[in-house]
Amino acid sequence: MFATCSRTLKTNANFASLLQRFESTLVIAEHNNEVLAPITLNAITAAKKIGGDVTVLVAGTKCGPVSEQVSKAKDVARVLVAEGDAFKGFLPEALTPLIVATQKQHNFSHILTGATAFGKALLPRVAIDFDVSPSSDIIGIKSPDTFVRTIYAGNAIQTIKLKDNIKLVSIRGTAFEAAAADGGSAKIEQAPAGDYSPKLVEFIKQELVKSDRPELTAAKVVVSGGRGMKSGDNFEILFKLADKLNAAVGASRAAVDAGFCPNDMQVGQTGKIVAPDLYIAVGISGAIQHLAGMKDSKTIVAINKDPEAPIFQVSDYGLVQDLFKAVPELTEKL
Repeated sequence: MFATCSRTLKTNANFASLLQRFESTLVIAEHNNEVLAPITLNAITAAKKIGGDVTVLVAGTKCGPVSEQVSKAKDVARVLVAEGDAFKGFLPEALTPLIVATQKQHNFSHILTGATAFGKALLPRVAIDFDVSPSSDIIGIKSPDTFVRTIYAGNAIQTIKLKDNIKLVSIRGTAFEAAAADGGSAKIEQAPAGDYSPKLVEFIKQELVKSDRPELTAAKVVVSGGRGMKSGDNFEILFKLADKLNAAVGASRAAVDAGFCPNDMQVGQTGKIVAPDLYIAVGISGAIQHLAGMKDSKTIVAINKDPEAPIFQVSDYGLVQDLFKAVPELTEKL
């Protein structure tokens, strides 16, 4: 009986090892045709944790520099490139049929994106075409079919098992270390050819706000303002502080909803997820939805005149003072 159990265990182990070798992941690259977005390197790390070969799909208009950059990333086995006017603006309506065609040709076990605005627009469309259930904002990988994510604005951790043959997942960038940008030598191939021009939408233009400050999700220091800022004009004092710290500037949803700043500055459950080395929350009460987007920061500093503000419960350092007095004094001393 014991010999039989031993053989069974050994057989199961071999079967698991065999399954691991058949795992393969397609990572959808996020970029601007010139530079790879940092979230893609985090997604490559997540893909490597799943096991098997990692392939990265780069689609754009003139994205040659990006495909070269990806090919040098560690742990990438292959880069598939699709170039054409159909991918102008990176519309999900154009990228979805490309991903479907790529999947049908290569038969990946997993398809990964970052849990960004790009990934959130793309993944559900791909899932519909394959009739599978996508899993979003993953923070951990236990096995090729078992993943960890947060629910209830980060107050509970959920472990889920995906039973679909094709597993569609978006990952939270702050939960995975970025893969090394060099050290690899992946081969570059052409993605499946086809007419991917969307029929129902057309890209007209994109207006980008240029700033010398770091991008919000990649910054090592973030200064965020909330409803306590009282107006958009008052955000100028945060900009001055951010310039001294070489920091990005964010905002709570309350500040965005009040019209103080644009929604691309929003940090929180329905905004951007950040985990900088230093997060300074100014005039932010600490609603649960905001905490979900920044509580993984290494050091949290809160400035608020209300000593009962929930933000103080998660902060490492707290200053109970009028922000209009504290922030200019802090900026002056830096």
